[in-house]
Amino acid sequence: MNAGWSVSPLQAALHCRCPRCGKGRLYGGYLEVADRCESCGLDLKKADSGDGPAVFLILGLGALFVPLALWVDAVWAPSKWVHMAIWVPTVLGTTLLLIRPLKAYFIALQYRHRASDSGTEDYDKDE
Repeated sequence: MNAGWSVSPLQAALHCRCPRCGKGRLYGGYLEVADRCESCGLDLKKADSGDGPAVFLILGLGALFVPLALWVDAVWAPSKWVHMAIWVPTVLGTTLLLIRPLKAYFIALQYRHRASDSGTEDYDKDE
């Protein structure tokens, strides 16, 4: 196993930690990636998950909640405001809960596979 791969992408994502060492914080804000890992010094400025996490959340949560909302409507037939009161906070809350670890997972996979925007330069030039 490569020394740079001691942290699994899933472990780094669940804890929102550096994909190299698993100790430093990945985020400087809610979704803003830190410039460098405070623990190992990994340059995180190149880390860019793009639109991947948002796309997976849109498709995944849509596939989960739309049939559920249709089922609730078919069984109990609540009014529109009840649907709004149930589904807007549920979808919004689930999205806000999952977006950080999903973005961290994409960044950890990018580090693991040494991916970059251009495909010609290494993600981590230190190794």
